[in-house]
Amino acid sequence: MDLQWNDLRIFLAVADAGSLSGAARRLKLSQPTLSRRIAEMEYALGEPLFVRKNQGISLAKAGTRLLPAAQGMAQWATEASRSLDAKNSPVSGRVRVTAAPSFAFDVLAPFAETLRRKHPQITLEVLASTERLNLSLGEADIALRKQSSDDPDLITVDEVTVPIGAYASREYARRLPATYDFRDLDWIAWAGRHEMTSPNPELAARIPDFRPAFTSDDYSVQVAACQAGVGAMILLKTPHRLTRPGGLVELKLQLPASLRAPLAIICHKRMTDLPKVRSVVDLLKREFADLRKSHIAQGKKK
Repeated sequence: MDLQWNDLRIFLAVADAGSLSGAARRLKLSQPTLSRRIAEMEYALGEPLFVRKNQGISLAKAGTRLLPAAQGMAQWATEASRSLDAKNSPVSGRVRVTAAPSFAFDVLAPFAETLRRKHPQITLEVLASTERLNLSLGEADIALRKQSSDDPDLITVDEVTVPIGAYASREYARRLPATYDFRDLDWIAWAGRHEMTSPNPELAARIPDFRPAFTSDDYSVQVAACQAGVGAMILLKTPHRLTRPGGLVELKLQLPASLRAPLAIICHKRMTDLPKVRSVVDLLKREFADLRKSHIAQGKKK
């Protein structure tokens, strides 16, 4: 069979996501279209690439044989694109950064303004997702993650621990009693497939029969609900939040240490040679330095 690169991209996305729905979201295709393309590949090969299960899919024997070659082609395609990019666009073009929704909202969105002033020819594309995108396959250029990577091809450029706090609107905070605890608050939390994402487990451990007042699978919707006075939520104490709080105030709660937010800048070692990526990484390192300074300043105030 004469496999085309687009076919292999679909195969790799499904293999990496472990489900058709996850791969469809990543490739921005409908699930029926993705299923049809996989079925066509399997028909042409004469054997299945995947084993369908109730809880996702796994590689069949043919898929296991195909995976290393497909990954190699993906790396070659990525390298070819990077070579042209490095030659033709020294400090311009698109840079894709993947991060969890909270870091995307509170770190990368404000950071975009700084990047725009320093490098107006660079377009920042933020991929806010709880899914772990594959930097080796070129699914993103930079990752902000909670843990550094043990992959020898990935470099941890910098690390920081972002302070966290419980926040609510001023109006909501005024209605609280003089003394309050976790159980006295209306909590805003994650919903759906993210319901085991932090801080849900930590809040459930502190509150018997924990039932949030409002849930959403979208972080920005949660923040909007918090600003509207629906309840309280755990937020990062970034310089953006501290200097421009948007009507939110920090509540007087001692939060568990498990809620701390370690954050690492991770990049594939081949990407560090691209001027546009290096420019973004350098500015992110300055952002991390500012986070460390703000953390020290907050500690001195206490």
